[in-house]
Amino acid sequence: MKTEEREKFSLDMINQTFTDYKKGQMFDGVVVIKREDGCIFNIGGKNDAFLPKEEVENYADLKIGDRFKVIITNYKNEDGMIEVSKDMADNQVFATQNANKLKLGSKFSFVVTKGTDQGLNSKMGEYQIFVPRDEMSLKTKYPKAAEGKQFEATVTEIDKENKRIVASIKILEEQTKQNVEELFWKSMFVNKIVEGKVKKILDYGAFVNVNGVDCFIHISNMSHNRISHPSEVLKEGDERTFKIIELDRENKKVALSLKALEESPKLKAMKELVVGQRYDGNVVKILQFGAIIKLDNGATGLLHIKNATERSDKQIYEIVKLDERVNVEVIQIDIDDERVSFKL
Repeated sequence: MKTEEREKFSLDMINQTFTDYKKGQMFDGVVVIKREDGCIFNIGGKNDAFLPKEEVENYADLKIGDRFKVIITNYKNEDGMIEVSKDMADNQVFATQNANKLKLGSKFSFVVTKGTDQGLNSKMGEYQIFVPRDEMSLKTKYPKAAEGKQFEATVTEIDKENKRIVASIKILEEQTKQNVEELFWKSMFVNKIVEGKVKKILDYGAFVNVNGVDCFIHISNMSHNRISHPSEVLKEGDERTFKIIELDRENKKVALSLKALEESPKLKAMKELVVGQRYDGNVVKILQFGAIIKLDNGATGLLHIKNATERSDKQIYEIVKLDERVNVEVIQIDIDDERVSFKL
């Protein structure tokens, strides 16, 4: 090949290379001119590129002849030169290095750049990342809605030759949920006080999320006062303190209580009583062996037939009547069993 032909061939190759330049492409290059606002950086094509001063840490130490990688950010700047970035190249190299370290089952995080009917797409350095639609998060219904959001996933396939990673968010979520549940069941016990967030209100109770596990509180365990609907006490989104009253590890069920955290009005009223003192009240129930008396302060107790009369032939209904006002003496108080005994 003649000299003129070789020169023409080389020029054609350079021109072809230049026309193939695209934003985001990475090149190795060398500093050829250093200016106050940045340096002229040769990337092997027909035209040199411009690297702004802000792209180089310790720009004062930069020397002509220094070599490093850059990424094209703009086809032409005000001087007609391609503009490049060293920071972007450094970040891509670092991301590629991290991707190279990934193995099957490895956990990593990424930001979704594009959502399609097939799934989620992203990049990690030079690697393409793909999450099939059926491996997306169970919380994500539409791929488009995931764009710009960060997720954690686990690697299910990796092709280092073609720089492609297939991953699953769902598998990682299931693994995380399993780990959370295992920790939950190891740390929970009856009478433990826990913090929970009300997830859903039903007519007969509410589901409460405690450390990532759904627990249940029945309406009867919400208040010492009578309520007709759980919404009188709880609202969805409420964060409250609860007490565990039942724990079924085999069937994975937890029963919570709010009222167990508070002293019952009945117990509070009992503590106001003094043995030997007399109090006024009403007969609220007649039994075969005695009567239930409710005092004016709210405390209730039993008036046994033996404490109502000395006669063995008398029935309790012959001594007191339902709804009758009576004056009784407290003869025994059992706080643990919440029992009070009276006599006339």
